[in-house]
Amino acid sequence: MGYQVDQFPEQVIEVCRLRIKGMACTSCSESVERALLMANGVKKAVVGLALEEAKIHFDPNLTDANHLIEAVEDAGFEADLISSGDDVNKVHLRVEGLQSSEDAILIQSSLKALEGVNHVQMDEEGQKITISYDPDFTGPRSLLRCIQEAARNPNQYRVSLYTPSRQRETERQHEIRGYRNQFLWSCLFSFPVFIFSMVLPMIPSYGDWLDGKVYNNLTIGLLLRWIFCTPVQFIIGWRFYIGTYHALRQVSANMDVLVAMGTNAAYFYSVYVAIKAFTSSSFEGQDFFETSAMLISFILLGKYLEVVAKGKTSDALAKLTELAPDTAVLLNFDADGKVISEMEISTQLLQRNDVIKIVPGAKVPTDGIVVEGQSRVNESMITGEARAISKRPGDKVIGGTVNEYGCILVKATHVGSDTALSQIVQLVEAAQLSRAPVQRLADKISRIFVPTVVVAAFITWLGWFITGEVHLYPRSWIPKDMDGFELALQFGISVLVVACPCALGLATPTAVMVATGKGASQGVLIKGGNALENAHKVKAVIFDKTGTLTVGKPAVVNTMVFSNTPLLELCDLAAAAEANSEHPLAKAIVEYTKKLHEQYGIHTNHIVESRDFEVHPGAGVSAKVGDRTVLVGNKRLMLAFQVPVSPEVQAYVSDTEHLARTCVLVAVDGVLCGAFAVSDPLKPEAGRVVSFLSSMSILSIMVTGDNQATATAIANEVGISRVYAETDPVGKADRIKELQMKGLTVAMVGDGINDSPALAAADVGMAIGAGTNIAIEAADVVLMKSNLEDVVTAIDLSKKTLSRIRLNYVWALGYNILGMPVAAGVLFPFTRIRLPPWLAGACMAASSLSVVCSSLLLQSYKKPLQVEHSQKPEDSSNKV
Repeated sequence: MGYQVDQFPEQVIEVCRLRIKGMACTSCSESVERALLMANGVKKAVVGLALEEAKIHFDPNLTDANHLIEAVEDAGFEADLISSGDDVNKVHLRVEGLQSSEDAILIQSSLKALEGVNHVQMDEEGQKITISYDPDFTGPRSLLRCIQEAARNPNQYRVSLYTPSRQRETERQHEIRGYRNQFLWSCLFSFPVFIFSMVLPMIPSYGDWLDGKVYNNLTIGLLLRWIFCTPVQFIIGWRFYIGTYHALRQVSANMDVLVAMGTNAAYFYSVYVAIKAFTSSSFEGQDFFETSAMLISFILLGKYLEVVAKGKTSDALAKLTELAPDTAVLLNFDADGKVISEMEISTQLLQRNDVIKIVPGAKVPTDGIVVEGQSRVNESMITGEARAISKRPGDKVIGGTVNEYGCILVKATHVGSDTALSQIVQLVEAAQLSRAPVQRLADKISRIFVPTVVVAAFITWLGWFITGEVHLYPRSWIPKDMDGFELALQFGISVLVVACPCALGLATPTAVMVATGKGASQGVLIKGGNALENAHKVKAVIFDKTGTLTVGKPAVVNTMVFSNTPLLELCDLAAAAEANSEHPLAKAIVEYTKKLHEQYGIHTNHIVESRDFEVHPGAGVSAKVGDRTVLVGNKRLMLAFQVPVSPEVQAYVSDTEHLARTCVLVAVDGVLCGAFAVSDPLKPEAGRVVSFLSSMSILSIMVTGDNQATATAIANEVGISRVYAETDPVGKADRIKELQMKGLTVAMVGDGINDSPALAAADVGMAIGAGTNIAIEAADVVLMKSNLEDVVTAIDLSKKTLSRIRLNYVWALGYNILGMPVAAGVLFPFTRIRLPPWLAGACMAASSLSVVCSSLLLQSYKKPLQVEHSQKPEDSSNKV
């Protein structure tokens, strides 16, 4: 047709995480972020100051992890690779018996030829090998077998697992030791300076020797202070010079710039005084060597205490990662399915479909399904739910939980990074890395803060110097052994030092880290700072009905036949049509049919296959079963397919709905043949949760695809006044948009695929943990326990966190707002109170420490609503 056609290349985006070392404040994290975003091929980069990590989305055709690390190092910071997109599932092996480089090449080529192996990294000297693999195709034991089979001689290679040291913990301990050692060395030199300048001169009988002259007016005390201060300024304080150089290279300013300017001003003026005293017999001046040395010591003490406290903010995450046991008991079966052996292996060697034995008191090593035995499992460490949960064949178990009573056999369904525990850890890490909108305020302030402080310090020095020179204040204001220039210089240095933006940068991320970790330990997974911030503004909560307000395990409690079709045949047709549906009502009909088979003495659970299966959102399903067209759903579905609904059926539907039951109609070949009355009991905590939300001035609304009568009956039972019934998934999202148009911040609580559009549309989407994966992915908050009380917990935790962040800003800005005028000498004319630079440094360190400690107080968070769990409702599904 005359048009030019080019193939549009598929763009592949990979993700990698880097650990960043050397970031001190928000300006540092912004510098790293800018450097990464400027790198070729980078699509998105997020740098977390508190977590000291960067998450980068990049095009692998244009760049790779090594180039990204170079970009960070060019910005003046150290970077290490934590993980890249293809190495989520990794196994670390030690291979003994390598005799030459040919052995290493042979092993590498054998592994790379294995299906499912993504990447092989070999360390010949350490005889270690790291393999990234896809658990759908292979597993750790298959990799071990592959290495052993690659050997030229039997038993040539001895392969074993090895666990690399926990890098984050190791580096944190190294950082703590580094700051502690620097502080101690600094004290070793600063303490004598402090004694020589502030203590001994006050004791004439002990300090007179310090006034002894070395040459001209250079005293012994001044010379000693110079000697002891110099290593502190240039060796121990070298890190501040490096930080300043890299910050100025990036045309930005951070804490290092302020500290370097303040200490250099004090030190080099003191050197000027010393040289002047050395060359003149009449010159007298006051040195500030103690200011420089003590200022660096206090800043290092503050950083040491800060890194110790920051380590505690991720304690909850560390505890989660340690839940899984180290070993598991693997069973081997013969061709007839009988156990022939059992062996204890490392949990890291488990593969999908392995059957493992779990004895009473042992931890469940990985996610799986119970295939034999019964027990009760304590899942409190994952879900926060205090009671033990009954487990029978077919029930799911979660890795890291504790088997309390019976012995059970479990078939592994998820291993490695695919387990629920790993997914929780990844979600919490992602949440801690994300930047809450409230942090934008800190980012904006810090951007202009340092230049403003430098200008303010210069104006302070200039103001005091000029007023002193023109004698606008009396000479008696100037302390003994000091002149007007020196007094002005001390005021200027104090302003520089007291107004450091470190605490401002830590105010939000530390609180978000503690809150998300605490939420995870309570069974509430918050996916990021955005969700955490929005939740406190929620004014309306929309609840789905089935599986959210109700238990989600509906049971058929009554049936009615409107034709000559036998009940069993009708049930078989309905179950065949519903077998492919994930809806709880569909599962209830399938379960009821199986129980009916048992009653009739038919010992087969085989369900007739259907074809042309189609879901009609908010209405029901349709399918071909054999040569018959079967419709299963509500009255709307029947009317859509022009199936006549007689007055008798209308009456039965009306009576059923007024009993708060759902009526499911079944039509075969255009004729309405029967109906199921399905009851889904309310969750015991539903009424109390709605009442508690009301006390928080939050409106509760129910939106459901169910009929109006059933929905109203359920709503009345829990105390919800606004109900939107017979609403399809798109309609649910539209209802949310209507409320948002009225200025309300809306939370949606749901569990099914049909809730995912609404969960995505809401300001805060909350997915029930027992719901579908699609719903969980669409949500901002995951309620692991499937308990409605956690809706209140999520909102309340958000309020407490935002309140804590505001308090952190008060701590961070309070020091600066109160400290800067005092440091600038505002009180000096009236009270003679001034803030020496070393004391200003102590205040700056205290501000950062107070912010981190304030965030750590969130660790003591308690749920506002604790609901006792009632017994499960009696099974009444046999009533026909």
